[in-house]
Amino acid sequence: MSAIAYRLMGSADPKAPVVTLSDGVAAPKGMAWIPGGEFMMGSDHKLAQRNERPAHMVRVRGFWMDQTHVTNDQFAQFVQETGYLTTAERKPDWETIRVQLPPGIPRPPDSALVPGAMVFVGTDHPVNLNDASQWWQFVPAASWRHPQGPKSDIEGKGDYPVVQISFEDAQAYASWIGKRLPTEAEWEFAARGGLNQATYAWGDQLMPEGKPRANYWDVRKQLFPVAGNDQANSARIKVGTTPVRSFPQNGYGLYDMTGNAWQWIADWYRADYFVIQHQQSGKSVIDNPQGPTDSFDPSDRTAPIDAPKRVIRGGSFLCNEDYCISYRPSARRAQDPYSGMSHVGFRLVKD
Repeated sequence: MSAIAYRLMGSADPKAPVVTLSDGVAAPKGMAWIPGGEFMMGSDHKLAQRNERPAHMVRVRGFWMDQTHVTNDQFAQFVQETGYLTTAERKPDWETIRVQLPPGIPRPPDSALVPGAMVFVGTDHPVNLNDASQWWQFVPAASWRHPQGPKSDIEGKGDYPVVQISFEDAQAYASWIGKRLPTEAEWEFAARGGLNQATYAWGDQLMPEGKPRANYWDVRKQLFPVAGNDQANSARIKVGTTPVRSFPQNGYGLYDMTGNAWQWIADWYRADYFVIQHQQSGKSVIDNPQGPTDSFDPSDRTAPIDAPKRVIRGGSFLCNEDYCISYRPSARRAQDPYSGMSHVGFRLVKD
């Protein structure tokens, strides 16, 4: 293995992981070696949601992982060399949309099927948090180039995570660069950074020494979802992604494994997947799980329970103590693989 290894500064634990970064020979630069091993996947912590339970033993093999989200600059290079158009930049296909909707929904007129994506628009006053449609909106012409809509852009944000990326877009980029999306097991093992069953990717305290360790919504400063965005040009607080590497790396040398932007995972989403794994394995260790073969999401009342969905992990700048405490390594969520959102990006791995 051709790499550069070091131990994190300030680590007093002789058993702490050694950060191993590629020098461009064993793997592309910008990747960290994740040594693999056994760990307790999922969580039975009081903050854990039902789909994170029960915690169960898993073994993963070693792999390389991008230290950061794929950035706007990196994705722009891919688009420049291939001419690729993301799903948000294409006219939507009704047959693809239909599978995510309740049966019987009539087909909209062609004039309504326009390129665009979902954008966090916030509200101007406190609202009931049971209805996310109050702060999310489909915005025509929103895309990775214009994350908040046509009046926004990514100028000066080359080192920000690329967002408004669908699962299909992430797969296309991965194929071009010779990498792949991580499995759920690989992602969680890497996110924990050697801290088995810690509540957060950096330990058990949300704000060690009073300092945030990730980009998430601080409800002490602003009530969720009261916020402005670039498109609205509001006087309300602006929220969004931050440059990669803005917060300390974890034990494996990875940045922003939680917070900033959700990350696409290779696995199909099943809400009961951890229960199934636990029942099938008994007390044995599950070796290198590759995820379920289908989708199951009974919590989404706007779509059939078996609508095709992929896993996203890590939470985003919108996660907060009042609504979405998903800036935890065990947190998981379902996502329509054909749609982009202004808080969903990705990072890749390599065998």
